[in-house]
Amino acid sequence: MPDRDAVERQTRAWLTEFVVGLNLCPFARPVLDSPALRVAVCDKTEGPDLLRAFLLELDLLQSTPEEDVATTLLVFANALQSFDDYLDLLADAQDLLHESGLEGVIQLASFHPDYLFDGEDPAATSHFSNRAPWPTIHFLREDMLSRVLGDYPDPEAIPQRNMQTLASIGLLALKSKTRELREGS
Repeated sequence: MPDRDAVERQTRAWLTEFVVGLNLCPFARPVLDSPALRVAVCDKTEGPDLLRAFLLELDLLQSTPEEDVATTLLVFANALQSFDDYLDLLADAQDLLHESGLEGVIQLASFHPDYLFDGEDPAATSHFSNRAPWPTIHFLREDMLSRVLGDYPDPEAIPQRNMQTLASIGLLALKSKTRELREGS
């Protein structure tokens, strides 16, 4: 069973080195070192417990002022190692988001160590834009996202720019770096 503190450190290192360091998300830098960035490590192993953890984080985010919790990463340390299992849970989480009436208020972003975009070559470097050391669901406030997108020139170009950045690094270097992040503490 992984150490919760190590899982959080690895996740924060990934945010620093990959997400912000490679500028994959140009909006992440301001919140990176803020106490308003919540990293919640879930050590549960069973589906119902994982969904309960999801609902608790969803409730916390929507009931807490943005200045206290701007965004949350829910990291699954002991479950969902299979990408297919992760996608199943993510689909259930999306359903719960809809049923809770928070669709349009909270948006979910997905990250997994074995993330694969549907229809892309499994060896494509583009998958690394959504690869994290641990299975993770990122909760984003829609109004916060709208504000930062409104101030950013050409946000539609971000995915293409990310693909170019990751391709320039190369598959072997990306695999090595993600392995270092997962094994480091």
